[in-house]
Amino acid sequence: MKKEQVVEILETIATLLELQAEENPFKIRAYTNAARSLETWGGDLRTLAEENRLTEIPGVGKAIAGKIGELVLTGSSKFYDELRAQFPQDIMELFSLPGLGAKKIKALYEKLQVNSVGDLAQACAAGRVAELPGFGKATQEKLAKTIADRAKHVGSFQLGAVANEAEQLQNDLGQHPEVLRVSVAGSYRRRKEIVRDLDFIVATKNPKSVTESFVRHPLVDGVIARGTTKTSVRLHSGIQADLRVVSGAEYPFALSYFTGSKEHNIVLRNRALQRGWTLNEYRLAPVETGKKAPEKIPPVREEAELYRALGLDFVPPELRENSGEIEAAAEGRLPRLLEPENLRGVFHCHTSASDGRNSLEEMAAAAQELGLQYLGIADHSRSSIQAGGLAADRLRAQVSAIRKLNKSFDGFRLFAGVECDILRDGSLDFDDETLGELDYVVASIHSSFQLPEAEMTERIIRAIANPHVTFLAHPTGRLLLKRDAYAVDIPAVIEAAAATGTWLEINAAPKRLDLDWRWWPLAKEKGVKCVINPDAHGVEKLQELWFGVGVARKGWLTKSDVVNCLPLGKIEPELQRKRALSSRA
Repeated sequence: MKKEQVVEILETIATLLELQAEENPFKIRAYTNAARSLETWGGDLRTLAEENRLTEIPGVGKAIAGKIGELVLTGSSKFYDELRAQFPQDIMELFSLPGLGAKKIKALYEKLQVNSVGDLAQACAAGRVAELPGFGKATQEKLAKTIADRAKHVGSFQLGAVANEAEQLQNDLGQHPEVLRVSVAGSYRRRKEIVRDLDFIVATKNPKSVTESFVRHPLVDGVIARGTTKTSVRLHSGIQADLRVVSGAEYPFALSYFTGSKEHNIVLRNRALQRGWTLNEYRLAPVETGKKAPEKIPPVREEAELYRALGLDFVPPELRENSGEIEAAAEGRLPRLLEPENLRGVFHCHTSASDGRNSLEEMAAAAQELGLQYLGIADHSRSSIQAGGLAADRLRAQVSAIRKLNKSFDGFRLFAGVECDILRDGSLDFDDETLGELDYVVASIHSSFQLPEAEMTERIIRAIANPHVTFLAHPTGRLLLKRDAYAVDIPAVIEAAAATGTWLEINAAPKRLDLDWRWWPLAKEKGVKCVINPDAHGVEKLQELWFGVGVARKGWLTKSDVVNCLPLGKIEPELQRKRALSSRA
């Protein structure tokens, strides 16, 4: 069993133990701590298990080491299986509902026989949940709404939730000896934040062999339909994946067609008709109308040649939403979009000082390994109690540690910041004197999400008017497929950001991808700078920058629009620009 699977089982054990009232809280915490430690540990788990050395992993005691070893070497655990058998199969899905912890789930289970989300929906509809101590009518209504909202998202997946499967399957198909070319198409290739299926386009002379390899892939959970040119399967994540096999000559047309979007494709087909051609997923062909002779069809071996044949510059997949890209491509106005390698550093990252999983030193090492020149540490401020927020004295101690650590670097730097809560009235969690001691300040909202739009907008605008606030993080507070954005006037926030010189964030965490790509053309027009951050709570999350780059490209952003493309040496004055302008005003 792989490390990720072991971590998941340790977390599940801790959760199930919480449902047992007689369990020692220290035992529960031991499993949680072991899971966190194992998640960030980078050694060879199997070797340690075979040599009976798992207790060398920090936070792993002898008892838990035995269970980890059993999982790693046999793929199962008697303790886990027996514990899991004590509870209904679907009870774990209740933990995914906001506001439901072990105590409340235990009460629902014991008092109302609620074993699943479906059971809970029925209990809410009958009014029985409101009658339980500690719940009430408001909690019942909130749970019912959450369940109803979730039902609307059935069959939808966050881009980041399926990215590993998509990339692995594409890479493995590319290794097949009969595959000439392969790509993931569809909304995934366009980097939409939500995808409903995955489309794999493969050029091959042997469709049968490739299809057989596809349906037998380890990621495939079941076959939905199998045909000569199209096969559909269900992957372990639950998403449907479609394989379309075509010839080498058909490949550029199929890739373009199945990348979409539908609206973009309609415009391409109309441009083809204007030239006397018909365009479909397999070819360009002359339209035989008996009227004006069609133009000569040029060779098309690549997508770029298809666009050129239609009188257009190549349109990057991220822009294919029929939102002005065709006109820009026809007039040679398409921007040179941001590339992942343009990023030089990030500013929104957490350590174990608050709710992160790694130390300053570990985060710095991981950033350097990725080739970044700088890393900003912005642990939570004191009001974020649930995230272990830092009081002023702990924040100052961290700043001192960062300054000391910087003396050991050559060509790399840590910047000292804080993710400062915006309070309900728009004031900040720390005073200006404290904020002035930092290299930068991240302002964000973590409470009072239900304010009316005007009040929420005023709250944010007041916060970013503070000269110490460098940028606004995850500006709408959304959690994709889980929590809607709070009510806020984004154009007004963009205007305020432009007026105050405040950056706006693309939060690259796949659950957020906020600020949404649809707002960035306006922000760019107003001169607002973008900063892309992973909001990393562990070293492995730094790599989620890739998702933020996709949002930026989809929002028409270039290297010059994204401030953390500046190298070390040029980023420092940008961090101080807003304060400097304020002090001269």
